[in-house]
Amino acid sequence: MPDRPEPRSTDPRDVPESAALLADSVGVALLVVLDTLAPAERLAFVLHDLFAVPFDEIAPIVERSPAATRQLASRARRRIQGATAPRADLMRRRRLVDAFLAASREGRFDDLLALLDPGVILRADDIAVATARAGAAHGAPALARELHGPHSVAEVFDGRAQAARAVLVDGMPGAAWAPGGRPRTVFAFTIEDDAIVEIEVVSDPEQLAALEVTFPDAG
Repeated sequence: MPDRPEPRSTDPRDVPESAALLADSVGVALLVVLDTLAPAERLAFVLHDLFAVPFDEIAPIVERSPAATRQLASRARRRIQGATAPRADLMRRRRLVDAFLAASREGRFDDLLALLDPGVILRADDIAVATARAGAAHGAPALARELHGPHSVAEVFDGRAQAARAVLVDGMPGAAWAPGGRPRTVFAFTIEDDAIVEIEVVSDPEQLAALEVTFPDAG
């Protein structure tokens, strides 16, 4: 009986042509960072960000839902940026996130709008949405799985974020609600051209466990 063929790897690094293209696209130094990612994170990032494969096509490969696959790519993107961004760039992002939190706490709606990109998107997981709905009577923001545009996103944060703390989320500036020092909700920001283009609200315990959340002001 002939030997069965070895299963083909889905990791682009294992295909010589793909590995060469990947090296040309991101550089050798970044390949070192890619090696630190979990396999599913790396695959989601490479296929989507470098090869423009839609998340609904990547999802069955990594055995996740399309939404969870998007989170894998976002997490990989943050970790790569956190490991490779110059310190000055990280400080600039920190100042922007801090300005957003301050405007949120103080109810400065116009300042919130000024910090948001015209195409900004807010994405929240199901637990974050349910938690907000349960706390609506006590002033919790009205969340949806997705909100589009500066006004919709600013309305969620206007006059809130009182208990949010500045953190690093996978090495990038973000925020968290962390009673007792334990993150219960994390806000991950994607910033481009000095504007916030995406905010990811994570409350799902499994997703939170996959994030690296550190408190810069600790100690």
